[in-house]
Amino acid sequence: MVVPLKPLKWYRDLATKKGRSEAGAFAVEGRRAIEQIASNQPDRIIEILSVEEPGTVFQKFPVRRLAHSQYLSVSSAKTPQGIMAIVRLPEEICSAALPRSPGNKILLLEDIQDPGNVGTLIRTAAAFDFSGIILTDKCADPFAPKCVQATAGSVLAVWLRRTPEYLDLARSLRNGGYYFVAADLEGSEDTGALSRREKLVLALGNEAAGLSPALLDIASCRMRLPTNRRKAESLNVAACGAICMFLSSGGCATADQTPGQ
Repeated sequence: MVVPLKPLKWYRDLATKKGRSEAGAFAVEGRRAIEQIASNQPDRIIEILSVEEPGTVFQKFPVRRLAHSQYLSVSSAKTPQGIMAIVRLPEEICSAALPRSPGNKILLLEDIQDPGNVGTLIRTAAAFDFSGIILTDKCADPFAPKCVQATAGSVLAVWLRRTPEYLDLARSLRNGGYYFVAADLEGSEDTGALSRREKLVLALGNEAAGLSPALLDIASCRMRLPTNRRKAESLNVAACGAICMFLSSGGCATADQTPGQ
């Protein structure tokens, strides 16, 4: 398959929200991250840019060879690895509607603005078998370069909805039988609530402000991790999310704290 040559500026513009929106695509850098997407979502890869011969694993994709200087001009990575995939954006990313089958475990991120945190949470959600993630429109763009890098190739492993209508989606899930756990510094320490539910929504809030009153009002329960607040007032939101998602998998469940009870 021959892909028409695009100007280098087209690739460079994928580092911007406008460029990604106009192209309907985003960039993934690094061999391991690209291999992850090639294994799970190969139809979304449009082409591969590479300084060297990319190898047999990428033979089924169109490959464009670039000079080292050309690659540096289109890469947004601090330490470019010399290989980049151009990947088609999910069409439903900005939809205000849930998938027909949303799955049993869903993460909701409210106004989390650091792209590293958002990317790490997407990667962690995929690792602990969450089906999808709802993001507010004030969250970092999950397809921005720093966020994609932090996902390590997992950005397409879960469904994503980035929308200002997130409260409506939250209410819809709550009304549909999902148990809604809000991570809240003023909540209880009943972490077993995470592993006792078959259908779960875990909500995490802004790095500084936490969750909004509107979202807390929707929650079935407010929970905080039992930490020593004299030594550290709170955890980084990505660390908190990772622990909560581990607990939701039954990682710390006892005989009377088994999933589905």
